[in-house]
Amino acid sequence: MTPFCANPFRSRLLRTLAFALTASCAFAAAPVQAQTAISFGIGTQDTTTNTVTTGVVIKELKLLEKYLPKDGKYANVAYTIDWQNFTSGPPVTNGMMADKLQFGGMGDFPLVVNGYTFQSNPQSKSQLIAVAAYNIHGSGNGVVVHKDSPYYELSDLKGKVLSVPFGSAAHGMVLKAMQDKGWPNDYFKLVSQSPEVGSTNLQEKKIDAHADFVPFAELLPFRGFARKIFDGVETNAPTWHGVVVRTDFAQKYPEVVVAYLKAVIEANDWVRKDPQGAAEKIAKWTGIDKEVVYIFLGPGGIMTMDPTIKPQLVADAAEDAAVLQKLGRMKEFDVNAWVNDTYVRQAFKELGLDYEAQLKSLANYEVSGDDSFCKVKITEPRQAGEIWIEGEGIKPYSSAACTLGALAELTAQGKKANMTYLFDTARGIKLFASDAFYAVTAKDGKSDIKPFMLKVDAEAAAAKGGGKVMSFGDALKAATAGRG
Repeated sequence: MTPFCANPFRSRLLRTLAFALTASCAFAAAPVQAQTAISFGIGTQDTTTNTVTTGVVIKELKLLEKYLPKDGKYANVAYTIDWQNFTSGPPVTNGMMADKLQFGGMGDFPLVVNGYTFQSNPQSKSQLIAVAAYNIHGSGNGVVVHKDSPYYELSDLKGKVLSVPFGSAAHGMVLKAMQDKGWPNDYFKLVSQSPEVGSTNLQEKKIDAHADFVPFAELLPFRGFARKIFDGVETNAPTWHGVVVRTDFAQKYPEVVVAYLKAVIEANDWVRKDPQGAAEKIAKWTGIDKEVVYIFLGPGGIMTMDPTIKPQLVADAAEDAAVLQKLGRMKEFDVNAWVNDTYVRQAFKELGLDYEAQLKSLANYEVSGDDSFCKVKITEPRQAGEIWIEGEGIKPYSSAACTLGALAELTAQGKKANMTYLFDTARGIKLFASDAFYAVTAKDGKSDIKPFMLKVDAEAAAAKGGGKVMSFGDALKAATAGRG
């Protein structure tokens, strides 16, 4: 059994013993000396849907209070928790640097900037202690244009005004896309705008495009005035959000850090046990539509909720740092030294969970059950679909054709579908059916319908199968011609 003071992640990376002793052995810190009050701040991004189980869910369900230590050296301690909500990561880092926040949740690029910024802080460093949620393919960030825009590809925006929250995960996506394509720094007219400002300006056609992080590349099309032209999957790099902590606080109160991470684990379980109910409550708490919350956090959702710090995500953080270094925005930063999975490992241990098994897994929880339209059991969840029926809840279906056939039948019965969900055939990423591109071919007298996130993928599939690329409306008509 690995001692709690040892940091297995750094051990695997052959970190020196001296560093491990000073930076990892949090529980070797001095005990609390008859303290009666502990105050700490947690910086959250409530409208960033893939961070809700590290913030607003814990706050509203009072999960942290459930796990905070109350015996031993903490027996007479009164806790004060200051929850502070922000719209992006950089202000969270500012609050942490000012020692007003001890914990902070943010996206991959701002996390790396946070760690780098703290390198020069003599009072404290920061450490990555957990992941909130991730998409291993990079979906979540995206670029949208107005629905009436003539632009359909990122290259169409050359010389155009593209707004993005500077310092955000979406900003990092744009910078990486430009580097990957060999475009100069002035390819776009990049301007910094918050999600709220950028969304309003796009709706009013004051800018040509807006790049943003979760949930805006899905939220703005859902609200009817935007269309996605670039998805983070096209960078071929994961996107994720995580949690950092000030080391001075963590070393002084390691049990509090573990308590917070136990609350994160329970928050994830709470969502998975009743994803529809969770989406409805999160919508009330954050103002993000329940249908949008569900596409990210529901079964097979765009984001996988998992606090383990996976090697793929650490490697991505190193790539983020390299991108920023090439742009002259960062000097040397040792990502591996910044990662500390000690606390989350202890949280797993205290809850009787297997950290190593979860660390190796990229599995999400999936759509399951019986297809009431095609009368079959769902056996391939990433080929399935779901319909959120007003007044009836969410029902699963076994394929895209069965889902669209069921939607047509429900509509004919006068029922309303709040949203229909399918999965991208190429990558298994959850989609709004109304925003997908469809490759439709005839197969055994039936319509074989394959939904895609990207138009180029649908075109390739249609060409290969001798079919056509169809819109949502045309695919819906094709589905009524036969069940596939």
